[in-house]
Order: sequence, then structure tokens, then C-alpha cells
Amino acid sequence: MYDFEPDPSVTQALVGLRASDVERDLILATLQQTEGNRTHAAQILGISIRTMRNKLREYADQGMDVPLSATQEG
Repeated sequence: MYDFEPDPSVTQALVGLRASDVERDLILATLQQTEGNRTHAAQILGISIRTMRNKLREYADQGMDVPLSATQEG
């Protein structure tokens, strides 16, 4: 479990942003941090791998640059 205390200045910067945009940025940043490991990123975020895949497919359909999974690269 990843336990942390949010930095008030960081959370204040999120005020006014759409929740879907914050969610997308958090998912993509976590995926980048895990070097594309979708399973690990999903675990960190507390979401299922299925939810992760669905979100990434949605982002790709919207034209966003989504890194390929290890199985898609080979």
C-alpha cells in the first residue's frame, strides 16, 4: 500500500481541473513511472488491470499517445 500525505500546494493546483483530466494524467504518469508495467501501475492506483486496459484504450481512441504493453511490443 502506498500511504502518503498530499502536499496542500499540489492539491490546490488541481482545483478547477476536470476529474477525468486529473485521472488521465495520473494514470499516464503512473504508467510512465512503472516503465510501462500496466499491472504494477494498476496496483499502485488501486484499480483493476481491466480498468487500466479500458482507460488506456479510451485514451488511445481519443488520439493520445499511450505506450504499448510488453505483449503488444513483441
